[in-house]
Amino acid sequence: MDGDYGDDGADKRAADDAWADELIERARARTADESPEPIAEASTPVGATGPPREYTDLQQGGLTQPVAPEESAERRPPLVTFEDLHGSSGAFPALPEEQLQQPPPQFTHQVPAEPPGQTRPDPMHQVDLGIPGSAVSFRKAVVEWGSVIVGALVMALLVKAYLFQAFYIPSPSMEPTLGNGDRIIVNKLSYRLHEVNRGDVVVFKAPQGAVNGIEDLIKRVIALPGETISTEAGRVRIDGGLLLEPYLVAQDLTSGFTLPPGCQNPTAAADTCLVPPGHVFVLGDNRTNSKDGRFFGPIPEDSIVGRAFLRVWPLGDVGRL
Repeated sequence: MDGDYGDDGADKRAADDAWADELIERARARTADESPEPIAEASTPVGATGPPREYTDLQQGGLTQPVAPEESAERRPPLVTFEDLHGSSGAFPALPEEQLQQPPPQFTHQVPAEPPGQTRPDPMHQVDLGIPGSAVSFRKAVVEWGSVIVGALVMALLVKAYLFQAFYIPSPSMEPTLGNGDRIIVNKLSYRLHEVNRGDVVVFKAPQGAVNGIEDLIKRVIALPGETISTEAGRVRIDGGLLLEPYLVAQDLTSGFTLPPGCQNPTAAADTCLVPPGHVFVLGDNRTNSKDGRFFGPIPEDSIVGRAFLRVWPLGDVGRL
């Protein structure tokens, strides 16, 4: 386009026109030098119509294929290249030679050389991951369970010695409060915290030793140290006052007693016992069938094992005492 050059580009436009003219002249000259050969046309006999013979034979069931006309022997003229006009030292720089791309480096594990006299371990050899086997697991289980059992036994012994202990009732002497065959829990810590109270059901060592293999007895505390206990018309009196006993079947079932051993009676009166210091007087709830303080007298407080506070058998009678 003429308007794109301006006044200053007149020379440049003239150069471009001369270059184009020169290019056209060279193309015409090369085309004239290489004249093409005439192309032979396919002739058809005069008066003949229709397709060529080969095509007709094919339609009639023959095997002859139609023959395409021979291609012209003429070669296309070569294109005029940039080198024809400007030589090999044209304005466009030669392309750099193609460089082969280097493959990425391959990192391989270098196995260190083995010292002489040593062999490389088998890669399929099993590696010890530290997982214990069945024998180790069994020993560990035995140790763990043994520790648990031993610890439980130690705790049971400590509890039995200082806190709680279970006892079996071998006689009906505490009926109806406790029956023959009942099982109870005794609190051995109670009298380390407070004094013995009237009405407590206590377990104590038999003052006359074991009777029929029984070393511990269970009775109810009736009189405390320094008190005088007596009986009158089957009722219990403490320091002359009538004692109410709601745990008995009847209030007038307590039989009288002569002066038992261990009492501090100044007049040696019958049916009366002065309880000495540090002792208590105990009776069974079944007053008609109980061998208690009326026979062996007051018992020392330090012979008391503990206070019965819970019945655990039979299950239907579980409860506090």
